Amino acid sequence: MTDKLPTIARFVTTHNAQGKAVFTDAVGEAAEKKPIDGGRVVFGLQYCSQEFPVDMNNHKDLDAYQRYQGEPPGLVISSGTVLRTVDMEAGHVSPMHRTVSLDYGIVLEGEVELILDSGETRAMKRGDVAIQRGTCHAWRNMSDTEPARMIYVLMPSKPLEVAGQSLGEDLETMVGVRNST
Repeated sequence: MTDKLPTIARFVTTHNAQGKAVFTDAVGEAAEKKPIDGGRVVFGLQYCSQEFPVDMNNHKDLDAYQRYQGEPPGLVISSGTVLRTVDMEAGHVSPMHRTVSLDYGIVLEGEVELILDSGETRAMKRGDVAIQRGTCHAWRNMSDTEPARMIYVLMPSKPLEVAGQSLGEDLETMVGVRNST
């Protein structure tokens, strides 16, 4: 079960009326958790923005994130950014999928294998980073007994063209994950 993993605390800053940095309580310290794939995977939407570059004036980014808390986005926001944690049960293998985005994936807990549709793989341990450039891939928790956790920063990209083909998002086999908008 992924509940063996430590709780992540999130601290969001803003400015007070005097222009000093302060912590805001507009966003709680714990992200809502969304189980997918029959509960074998848990998504935590740590933060996201509706647009990029982000407009933080008058708390526009906080307002946008609060709206997404009620209706989480797909994996990517086509005009903004996403910061998401993904907890995986022992032995879990994600479906092969592609997003139209530049993703930074960092292992926080456990060991995870990155699998490409070419058959190439890389074993990643705590602190290792994958830079995912719109390729078709899957993730596998390499442990048979312990959960794993990754954190992802997803930024939209221009449409991909490879070998004369336009490559779009492919999430068809990801149960419980809606298409990106």
